[in-house]
Amino acid sequence: MKENTKQPSRRRFIQQTAIAGAGASVLFSNPMNVFGQNSNENAGSNIKSKGYAAVDTSGKLQPWEFERRPVGDNDIQIDIKYASICHSDIHQMKGHWGPQHYPQVPGHEIAGIVSAVGKNVTKFKVGDRAGVGCMVDSCMECDSCQHGEEHYCENGQTLFTYGYPDKKSPTGITQGGYSTNIVVRDHFAVHIPEHISLQEAAPLLCAGITTYSPLMKEDFKIGDKVGVAGIGGLGHMAVKLAVSKRAEVYAFTTSPDKVEDIKSWGAKEVILVDEAFKNMRPYNKKLDYMICTIPYQFNAAPYVACVKPYGNFTYVGMPEGFQLNLSNIALAATRVNFNASLIGGMPETQEIVHYCADNGIRPEIQMISAEQINDAWEKVVNREARYRYVIDAATFES
Repeated sequence: MKENTKQPSRRRFIQQTAIAGAGASVLFSNPMNVFGQNSNENAGSNIKSKGYAAVDTSGKLQPWEFERRPVGDNDIQIDIKYASICHSDIHQMKGHWGPQHYPQVPGHEIAGIVSAVGKNVTKFKVGDRAGVGCMVDSCMECDSCQHGEEHYCENGQTLFTYGYPDKKSPTGITQGGYSTNIVVRDHFAVHIPEHISLQEAAPLLCAGITTYSPLMKEDFKIGDKVGVAGIGGLGHMAVKLAVSKRAEVYAFTTSPDKVEDIKSWGAKEVILVDEAFKNMRPYNKKLDYMICTIPYQFNAAPYVACVKPYGNFTYVGMPEGFQLNLSNIALAATRVNFNASLIGGMPETQEIVHYCADNGIRPEIQMISAEQINDAWEKVVNREARYRYVIDAATFES
């Protein structure tokens, strides 16, 4: 859809607000630094952490004690209060996306309290509520990094939250949020406002931003028909976000027991997809846009065919091997623009946290303890999650 050239672009707006916010934070966010005090009591020492880690491709996690790097000049330490489970955790730990280094702690939906800050940090102070999503560093110098798209670092230095080589980490790789704490460059943490709970904020840092980013870039109009395929952790957030933007939402699911839930979130229609895709035929060329969150290999053609010619279909699911088999002739016949999307940059990630807090948009969560993680993973794989499991990080201590 065409951008309104009479108004500043949304991308420019979030860049400008991010810059303005950074300037204000120098004055107001960290008074200890203004007066030259360093609140990092752990400088120079590795930080002990407890968590749950995968040790092989079995997908079974176990308790593990490890160390994180010291808090550097530009870092903050977050005492994790909650971490939620993403299907990506399972894919990566099982080696579905390539060989892994073990032990490895998953988790990239992290919410907690800042417990230490480096001497150069002005964005946060001790006691702030903070979150970490899918990445923890980048080159910070290329055009993408300078314009709020750190996940597309042109120098290939985006450092994702777990399993990526990291010379600063005592374990040699980044370790994620199924743990008691995390040390992260301050730029890659977001503020969590008081009017959303930490446990509800955590899923916004992957499930939320992964769906919010392409939905906002589509810039659909009030009343446009938006399809959401796959109603799990990501899909249920896509439904809620699209409804909040006053779209007519059409949700496609294979789970009969999710239908009433989806209707309660404001979807106009819920289509229960059968094996022959017969129930989808009445929606041929009906939708203005569709976002698909299905994290497995699937037949995309019947879904793409629901979008009007020259409309957009965005795939955000990440199947095994990152690969998706498509019928080229079926795709060509629809005249639909098929595209894919990653997460979102840091300004946009902060944006969604505030948007959901301000507009009362909350993920559907189920609280669990650390010892329930393996059972929860099985339920995610079997499509039994309703809709995001959130781990109480205090239970990693027991």
